[in-house]
Amino acid sequence: MFNFFQIDIKKALLIIFVISLPLLSINLQRGPDEPAWYLAPVSLVSGVVVNGYANFSQGVRSTLSTYVNLIDIKKENRLLTRELDELKAQLNQLEELKLENQRLNKAIDFQQKAPMKLVAAKVTGLDLMLEHRTIRINRGTEHGVTKGQAVITFDGVVGYIYNAEPRSSQVLVLTDRYAVIDGIVQRTRARGIVAGRSVDRCQLKYLHRSDDVVVGDLVVSSGLDNIFPKGFPVARVISVEKKNYGVTQKVELEPVVDPSRLEEIFVVIRVNNEEPLQMTQTTKQGG
Repeated sequence: MFNFFQIDIKKALLIIFVISLPLLSINLQRGPDEPAWYLAPVSLVSGVVVNGYANFSQGVRSTLSTYVNLIDIKKENRLLTRELDELKAQLNQLEELKLENQRLNKAIDFQQKAPMKLVAAKVTGLDLMLEHRTIRINRGTEHGVTKGQAVITFDGVVGYIYNAEPRSSQVLVLTDRYAVIDGIVQRTRARGIVAGRSVDRCQLKYLHRSDDVVVGDLVVSSGLDNIFPKGFPVARVISVEKKNYGVTQKVELEPVVDPSRLEEIFVVIRVNNEEPLQMTQTTKQGG
């Protein structure tokens, strides 16, 4: 078995010499401008290798370029997103300033034209009291505010001062169960007492059974208590119930002002009830 794999050097050299003779003969017969026969396969192999390397390099460069571009795009996208958020925040601030400016201009105009002395105040918080529903404002006795004074807005009645401190006060809102205001139905002049009933409802008490009142009627302040301005909007009628017995009727109201959404209010320091506010006349026409 060892002899089978044993190679005879002389025979191998002889075989190589015999095979190379034709190749040498072909090479001797080529023209002076013809390349050597052995260069063709070398050129072919080298061409394949070079093309393959070139394609590989191009692919690597393209992939790397795409990756770098993606990184730049992501970075740019983050910057643009941040700038967009900043612009949105600035736009919101500008819109808020615009709305505040409109409210302040309206407040100044209202304060100047109202037939009464008013003190403007900002709502600073909602008081969580078990006994009463109140809001806190940034005006107190140092500004002429005292207990029992009426509190209103452009749109209507809010309540009245429940407790006055030197630089802040608590306002008892209209819907509190202890809040009462003398009111009249604007359309028919039927008189009753507006009393707090629940979180967002009031009722009109002590109306006679024969008094004309229907859903949609506007109840305004009577001005007879010399606390609230005469004819100022208080609430709208949302239900009327007349029982088969009794001398009164049950009238449920919805306040025209939502205390939870207030930002600015007015405290009525002095009332001039010789004539109702012009705003109330407009409300009457619209109702």
